[in-house]
Amino acid sequence: MNLFMSAVLPALLTMVIAYLLGSVSSSIIFTKLFSHQDIRKMGSGNAGTTNVLRSVGAKAAACTFVFDFVKGVLAVFIGKLLFQYFAAAYPLAGVSPWEFVQYGAYLAGIFCVLGHDFPVFFGFKGGKGVLTSWAIILLIDWRSFVFVIVVFILVVLLTRIVSAGSISAGIAFPICTFLFNYLVDLRMFQIGSPTYCVLSMVAAFFLGGLLVWKHHENIARLRAGTEKKLSVKKH
Repeated sequence: MNLFMSAVLPALLTMVIAYLLGSVSSSIIFTKLFSHQDIRKMGSGNAGTTNVLRSVGAKAAACTFVFDFVKGVLAVFIGKLLFQYFAAAYPLAGVSPWEFVQYGAYLAGIFCVLGHDFPVFFGFKGGKGVLTSWAIILLIDWRSFVFVIVVFILVVLLTRIVSAGSISAGIAFPICTFLFNYLVDLRMFQIGSPTYCVLSMVAAFFLGGLLVWKHHENIARLRAGTEKKLSVKKH
């Protein structure tokens, strides 16, 4: 019973809330509001900020950008609060409160992105989760966020291809998670535990891998040299 209350229940609550929050697809909603069309039938067909920018305009894209980022922040914030509450009320032996709350953050992040990519409210056809993933990374470890954003910006500046930057950022996330959580925190400063390092790496590989996999069509176009460069529809 104690295990259920201390770990299983907060995990279930976090997964359900984060998934449903992630399933609110702002690109679809704001495209409907601004142009009365389905963004999944416009441009690249992706329910994401870049396609909204190209197909609908800057205003709809700005709204999508803010909402997708904020929902990632909210999901992780809720996950942390739930795990923090249950850690205080039903302490789990052998796990530090800080690590336990971080597990809640990772779990919330994963399920928020799953909701964004496969939204139950929109036929399980959503976006690629780039902005939402960035928000999640920011709340989990600001150092990884800075690393990922720098990689994204550099690649986009060099190529003018947003998908190339997003793919590179997805690859960079598990790499910097290893660098910061294991090499810096654990080995240099004895912060965290080997278990936390392993689980955080698994979560980072999942989030980064999912982001890269969702760009499989972009990868094919990049290899063929047909991927579109960044442009804005003026509305």
